[in-house]
Amino acid sequence: MSRLAQTAGLTDVQQEILSTVRDFVDKEIIPVATQLEHRDEYPTEIVEGLKELGLFGLMIPEEYGGLGESLLTYALCVEEIARGWMSVSGIINTHFIVAYMLKQHGTQEQKDTFLPRMALGEVRGAFSMSEPALGSDVSAISSKGVKDGDEYVLNGQKMWLTNGGSSTLVAVLCRSDEGHPEGTAPHKSMTTFLVEKEAGFGEVRPGLTIPGKIDKMGYKGVDTTELIMDGLRIPANRVLGGTTGRGFYQMMDGVEVGRVNVAARGCGVAQRAFELGVSYAQQRQTFGKPIAQHQAIQFKLAEMATKVEAAHAMMVNAARKKDSGERNDLEAGMAKYLASEYCKEVVEDAFRIHGGYGFSKEYEIERLYREAPMLLIGEGTAEIQKMIIGRRLLEEYRLQG
Repeated sequence: MSRLAQTAGLTDVQQEILSTVRDFVDKEIIPVATQLEHRDEYPTEIVEGLKELGLFGLMIPEEYGGLGESLLTYALCVEEIARGWMSVSGIINTHFIVAYMLKQHGTQEQKDTFLPRMALGEVRGAFSMSEPALGSDVSAISSKGVKDGDEYVLNGQKMWLTNGGSSTLVAVLCRSDEGHPEGTAPHKSMTTFLVEKEAGFGEVRPGLTIPGKIDKMGYKGVDTTELIMDGLRIPANRVLGGTTGRGFYQMMDGVEVGRVNVAARGCGVAQRAFELGVSYAQQRQTFGKPIAQHQAIQFKLAEMATKVEAAHAMMVNAARKKDSGERNDLEAGMAKYLASEYCKEVVEDAFRIHGGYGFSKEYEIERLYREAPMLLIGEGTAEIQKMIIGRRLLEEYRLQG
């Protein structure tokens, strides 16, 4: 266990879970991650291993066959997994956002139907808000769900769907004007639909097409896709929570969990970059001594370690706040913003410590250097985080009188 990024006050069960996950990462993920990443290959064996560990049910309540653990435990596991390979943490994150939304907002029938199979990893979740033209502007969603008898007919195009091919249950946010008069605020006329589908690409059920994987700079292995709905028919009992018009709030609740997750990923990638940098600095010699003995490199290591420690503390605070039942959008936004920015900086410093070898695909830091930028834009860009943080601060510190 490293000196950095320790978490005080963990139970014996939490420590045991984290120790198991760390061992799995060191033995099963780190040795193969770069090879799989360069081939953009889905990590099937790693995912099967995570299923066996019970990680797909980590936060699902025990009554549905899960482990019933806290957001903090989950975030610390994500930190460990991202330390091994960030793409694997993405496979789990989208699954958990859907499971969390079902647990918090689903009807009893929806919970009974999906959560036990999600806990086993038999049903794999993905969620879909973004569209080709809107980015972080969720209120501009144009995909529509229109009531037709006992069903809804969905039409539209979605973008940046993590697990788009491998998932079998997708929570899709659409505009649904039914019961909402003209002039209703956009966020009050959105509905989350639970769309079941086959895993794979092409037409995965009538009216639903997953065209194929988007080729990306980094964050490879995990399948990121579009989702095209053309007359897709969904039964009315697959409206999340059974009531239309609640989709925006349901998704934002899920995204708060997702932002803690992205912060945890940033912490994990930064930790790995620090490990690689501090190790290489003690092996590489210049001017007759290891470069770690040069003050310029020691300054870099000092800054990197401080950033790793600070990001971890903020991520833990955001998770604990959500676990206590308090609103945590301010803390989650701050943690996500700081951890992703610090991750980019720590990775770049580790890259610089490696010198020319950092540019070689033989060295792990090359992969991390391509992965870190995704955290600056995933679950809302840094700029969106700052807007959220700024608005919440003005709410908290509003002048009286």
